[in-house]
Amino acid sequence: MNTPVNNLTADEVRAALDYDPATGAFTRRGGFHAKRWGGKPAGVVHKGHGYVVIKLGTRGYLAHRLAWLHVHGVWPSLKLDHKNGVRSDNRIENLREVTDQQNTWNRKRHVTNEAGVKGVSYKEHLRNKWCATIRVDGKQRHIGVFPTKEAAHEAYKRAAERHFGEYARSE
Repeated sequence: MNTPVNNLTADEVRAALDYDPATGAFTRRGGFHAKRWGGKPAGVVHKGHGYVVIKLGTRGYLAHRLAWLHVHGVWPSLKLDHKNGVRSDNRIENLREVTDQQNTWNRKRHVTNEAGVKGVSYKEHLRNKWCATIRVDGKQRHIGVFPTKEAAHEAYKRAAERHFGEYARSE
């Protein structure tokens, strides 16, 4: 079924844009302005959030959602996750539908993480040790205290793989 979202269907997207699933790139098909826009790349990387945005009509659409619609014929029913974490990489093999929780599991480390690796923090009050923690089901869980940052990060990676499986991201 081709359910319209915001009055835009898969057929309309396919009429306006060509999509290369191997590269994730969109090009304009032309239509009324074929001489001017036909065959030209569509979309720009948004400076604020890093996703590719494509304007169709008077509205901007996220390219990864248009890719899903173009290939599958329906809008995604859940959020779309970029498996490799690169928001501008819209190859269909890099996209998957996920729940909010699965999307959270696949996030990169927080930019304010002073240790430089996900799930690890330095604890001066613990005799200068490195602490590994992980958030599961909304609760912070202590993994352990380690003599080196690398050992703490390895413990975090094992815990993330155990809890989150294919959605685990350790970077």
